[in-house]
Formats: sequence, C-alpha cells, structure tokens
Amino acid sequence: MNIKTIWTVGLLILSNTFMTIAWYGHLKFTEWKWFNKLGLASIILISWSIALFEYMFQVPANRIGFEENGGPFSLVQLKVIQEVITLLVFSGFSLIVFKNQTFKWNHVIAFVFIVLAVYFMFKD
Repeated sequence: MNIKTIWTVGLLILSNTFMTIAWYGHLKFTEWKWFNKLGLASIILISWSIALFEYMFQVPANRIGFEENGGPFSLVQLKVIQEVITLLVFSGFSLIVFKNQTFKWNHVIAFVFIVLAVYFMFKD
C-alpha cells in the first residue's frame, strides 16, 4: 500500500467523521438545553460550520487520491471508497452516539453488498 493510498483513506475517514457530525449530530445535540432554544437557521449555520472541516479533508483526499493527479484511484474508485467509509463512520457514530439505534439483518446484508461493490470496482 503506497503513501497516497494511506493519506487518501485517512483524509476520507476524517472528512466523513465531520460530515456525519454535521448531518446527524444536531439530532443528538437536542439533549443540551441551550441548543433547544436555537432556531433552524442557527442549527443550519452550526452544521455548515462543522461541514467546513469535512471539505477541508475531502478536497485534499480527492486531489491526492485521483489518478490524474498521480494518485492510485480512478474517479469512480474514489467515490465508491468514500461511500463505504461513509457507511462505516455512520455505523460507528450511530452505535456510539445513538445508543437506542440498532442494526438489523437487512442493514448488514445491504452493507455486505456495498463492500462487494468495492470488490468488483477494483477487479480488472
């Protein structure tokens, strides 16, 4: 595994962590009393502020990883890797932060199919 692969995947993990917090974290933040007093516009601005960090990691990940920039991945491969990382980060986040959420057998099967998509994406 080359260094650009490691950087790309690492940055995508960081990016997706911030994305997940921006997209879904506000649903848990309602447990904070001060947060409940905010209007939707304020919550959107907070989420956008968190999402800024997503882009700060996503853009370099794609630039480093893209084969036309000397990286190891095609555009489609980058997208599929990003989607799998998104699901893994989201799964961990939902199990840790939203303890009342559970994964059912159909969720696991869906994830397996996505991992199979990655396998086939990298087959010649």
